[in-house]
Amino acid sequence: MLTEAGYEIDFVSPKGGNPPVDGFDLSDPVNKKFWEDAGYNRKITNSLQPSQVKPDDYAAIFYAGGHGAMWDLPLNNELNKIAASIYENNGIVAAVCHGPAGILNIQLSDGSYLVKGKKVNGFTNEEEELVKLTGVVPFLLEDQLKEKGGIYEKSAPGSPM
Repeated sequence: MLTEAGYEIDFVSPKGGNPPVDGFDLSDPVNKKFWEDAGYNRKITNSLQPSQVKPDDYAAIFYAGGHGAMWDLPLNNELNKIAASIYENNGIVAAVCHGPAGILNIQLSDGSYLVKGKKVNGFTNEEEELVKLTGVVPFLLEDQLKEKGGIYEKSAPGSPM
């Protein structure tokens, strides 16, 4: 766990405050320990707004998954600029599940997309079909990652990315 390695974690959401939390399992001991930690629970339920983030203070940014990421993250210019800055300062930009929707439109200072030429993965078109949300989501993540120049490496449905 990142906290055990000495990293401090902050939470940021497009509007700040108490963001929706979707699909986590409190029977998982790691989830339970983290959720029940008073300090981190307070940070989660009082997330920062992007305008409150100083990118130079961070070594990494991680985009969590969930279908909401498809609407909330791709066009958030503040988050895109924060992530580009972290990356260009030799930081890490990572995502899981639908979280890569947040990295689709990150442009670096040279104008190129962050994902261009990089191996990427995320919720696949096949997985979207399996959950019957192909016609609901605003775009198919796999297709968009490829369109932005990512080298998409597909995993089997439901497998770790």
